[in-house]
Amino acid sequence: MIIILYLSVAIIAIAFFILVVFLSRTLKSLQGTLDHVSKTLSGLEQQLEGVTKETTILLHRTNELASDVQKKAEDLNSVVAAVKDVGESVRKFSGSIQSITHSMNQQVEENKDKMAQVIQWSNIIFELKDKWQERKQKKHTERTLEEGYDFKKERARY
Repeated sequence: MIIILYLSVAIIAIAFFILVVFLSRTLKSLQGTLDHVSKTLSGLEQQLEGVTKETTILLHRTNELASDVQKKAEDLNSVVAAVKDVGESVRKFSGSIQSITHSMNQQVEENKDKMAQVIQWSNIIFELKDKWQERKQKKHTERTLEEGYDFKKERARY
């Protein structure tokens, strides 16, 4: 019976030894895995720092861009207001021209008869002028012919 007890203790010791060996291997493997995870986390931490710096720079630039866009939008608002004022001025000017045109059309309608008389009188004056010039030209031509005739007589004398 003692032998069985020794044998049992020996088997328990061997089993414990095997358990310790496998446990040692498992822990060693786990240590390698944890080392690898630690290195990976260090790399991720460094990458995260880089991303954080780039994000900070990007955020700063975005704020500058937003500020610039806001300033330009305000400047554009003044341009839009100026264009609106120009449009209003053009509209008023157009209205003034329409009113002047309407007024002139009314005056032309009111004075249509007088204008027709003026045109008739001017046509009569032009006709009289043409006839007077025609007579003057005719007299000049007759005189030139007479002088030419006399010129021939004078020539014949010599």
